[in-house]
Amino acid sequence: MMHSTPVRSPGQRFTARDLSAPWRHVDIILVVVSLVIASIGLVMVFSATRRFDNGTGVVARQALFVGLGVVAMALISQVDYRRIADWWPVIYGAGLALLIGVLTPLGSTVNGTRGWYQFGPVALQPAELAKLATIIAVACFLGQVDHVDLSRLAMALGLMGAPVVLTLLQPDLGSALVFIVAGLGMLVVAGVRMRHLAVLLLLGVVAVFGILSSDTLDEYQKDRLTAAFNPEGVSEAAGYNVKQAQTAISSGGLTGYGFGNGPSTRLGYVPAQQTDFIFTVAGEEFGFLGAGTLVLLFGVMIWRIWRIAQLSSDSMGMLLCVGIMCMLLFHIFENIGMNLGIMPITGIPLPLVSQGGSAVLASFIALGLVQSVHMHRFT
Repeated sequence: MMHSTPVRSPGQRFTARDLSAPWRHVDIILVVVSLVIASIGLVMVFSATRRFDNGTGVVARQALFVGLGVVAMALISQVDYRRIADWWPVIYGAGLALLIGVLTPLGSTVNGTRGWYQFGPVALQPAELAKLATIIAVACFLGQVDHVDLSRLAMALGLMGAPVVLTLLQPDLGSALVFIVAGLGMLVVAGVRMRHLAVLLLLGVVAVFGILSSDTLDEYQKDRLTAAFNPEGVSEAAGYNVKQAQTAISSGGLTGYGFGNGPSTRLGYVPAQQTDFIFTVAGEEFGFLGAGTLVLLFGVMIWRIWRIAQLSSDSMGMLLCVGIMCMLLFHIFENIGMNLGIMPITGIPLPLVSQGGSAVLASFIALGLVQSVHMHRFT
C-alpha cells in the first residue's frame, strides 16, 4: 500500500510526519565536524598561549566567541536564506561601511595593518565580516540572472572590487585575495565564459606583482609574502618565521611530543603561534597523525558544503555555498601552506582554530548560512 506525504497548508504547524520541516534536514555531520574543529582549536590556542598568561585569559575569550558563534550558527540556520538575501544591499553596504570606517581615526593599527576596531580588550576585524557580506551580495546578484553577460559580469566585479580596494588600503593583501578567490569561484559556477575568466586571472596576477613592486606594502610585509619563494632574499625576521614554523612541525614526527610538551611551543620560538601559525602546534605536539586528522576534518567540512551546494533548490543557494566553500578552502590552504613554508605569509587565520573572535564568528555565521540552504531546500 502506498502512503502519501501529508501536504502542509498555509499557516499549518509542522507535524512529526512533515518531511518538509527544516529541522529534519540539519546536516549533522557538518555540525559535529565544525564543533570538533573548534574544540581542537581551543586546545591548541591554550597550548600556544599558556606560557605568558597560563592560557586562561586568551582561551577564555576564544571560548566565548566560539559559544557566540555556535549560537549565531543555530539561529541563522533557522532563517530561510532567501529572506536574508532580500536584504543583501543593506548587508553589503554595512560591510563596506565597516571597511571604510576602519581607515578613519576610528580604526586601529595592528602589525602594520589598519584593519581593526578596538573596544577595550576586544578587537573587531571588519574584513572577516565583509568577506561574508560580499559573498552574499555576489551570490544574490548572480542567482537572479539567467545569463552572465559582460554588463552583469562588470556589475559582479564591481561588487567584488570595492572591498578588495578597501582592504588593500589597510593594507591587507591576504583578505583581498580571499575576496577574489571566493568571487571567482562563484563566477565559474554561475557560467561565466572561460575566456573572460582567463583575462581576469591574468589581470589578477599582474595586479599582485604590481602591488609587490609598488609602495603599497611596507618592506617587511613584502618580505613576509615572498619569504616562502625566496627565503635567502628577504630580511632575517621574515625568514625566521618560516624556519621556526617548519622546525616545529617537522620535529613532531609521527605522533608528536604530546599536549603541552612541544619545545618550540613551550619556549615561544614560533611568532604569532596562536594566530597565523597555530597549525605548528598540531604538527609539533600531535605529530603527523594529529595534524593529518585536523586536515581530514577540514576536508569533511568542505565536502559537506559542496554536497549542500549540489542539493540546493536554486542558483542563489548554490552560489552562496560555493562562495563560502571557496572562502574557507582558501583560508585552510593558505594558512597551512604558510606554516609549511610553501605559501606566502599573509596573516590569514585557520578557520575555527586560530585565535580571533571576528574570524570565528564569521566562520560560524557562514556555516549557519550553509545549513539554512540545506534545511530550507524543500520550503
